[in-house]
Amino acid sequence: MLLDTPALYYRAFYGIPDSITADDGTPVNAVRGLLDMIASLIRDKAPDRLVSCMDADWRPAFRVAALASYKAHRLGPDNKAEDTPPGLVPQVPLIVDVLDAVGIAQAQAAGYEADDVIGTLAQTGGEGGVDIVTGDRDLFQLVDDARGIRVQYTARGVRNLTPIDEAAVTAKYDIPGRAYGDFATLRGDPSDGLPGVPGIGAKTASALITRFGGLDGILAALDTGDQAGFPAGSRNKLNAAREYLTAARTVVEVVTDVALPELDDRLPDEPRDAERLRELAGRWNLGGPVDRLLHALTR
Repeated sequence: MLLDTPALYYRAFYGIPDSITADDGTPVNAVRGLLDMIASLIRDKAPDRLVSCMDADWRPAFRVAALASYKAHRLGPDNKAEDTPPGLVPQVPLIVDVLDAVGIAQAQAAGYEADDVIGTLAQTGGEGGVDIVTGDRDLFQLVDDARGIRVQYTARGVRNLTPIDEAAVTAKYDIPGRAYGDFATLRGDPSDGLPGVPGIGAKTASALITRFGGLDGILAALDTGDQAGFPAGSRNKLNAAREYLTAARTVVEVVTDVALPELDDRLPDEPRDAERLRELAGRWNLGGPVDRLLHALTR
């Protein structure tokens, strides 16, 4: 099981009142919510191995160089750092400390997002398959029935996950099951600052991908001058957007060959550092969530 941890702690932060604090008034809603999410996932899905994947860089330079609009709407006043809610800022390092004391594996890579770490680890998931827990549709591009890679989508909450395999992608978007990245490139995704091809909506994007198999096939057909298979007006729109289509692929495609250190991703039978965990739980009012997580692990 691979956790898109930033997506999960943001969900916890906005889903649990920030009136839940430590004794000094520091909000701990995201930490508490994330720990309870992980406990629930372990109880309900019983993974043998689990990795909490983190952003070392939420807006990698190589993606910004390809497309300047990538996540630009999320920039803070300094136009450099992410505009993170003040109440969440002190909770992120606390999440790292608590997971480390518990003994849950964490992974990140300089210059890459959690998505890229997930993409890399998913390729080496082993015979048992891989569940990717996320609320980010970008990771739909990783589903692979032959390798047992699927997304557990959190749109309705961690206790009511929607499993996404290739058939689910096809049913939802009317595209081949592994073509979500090309679909998003064509249609666009405002949440990531991805404009899409002007005039190409979801219906046209799915028709193009179904006809040509994906972006490579579409570009090849444009190069040959072939008029067949292009919905009315779409050929000219795509030709006008050739530069964008080339750049956007670098932005949309999840990297699957990030250099990562060796991980011990087995679920721990007992806390890695019980004394440190007790200290953190006491100081930050995390006793209940920590106990629930430890109970899930011992079960």
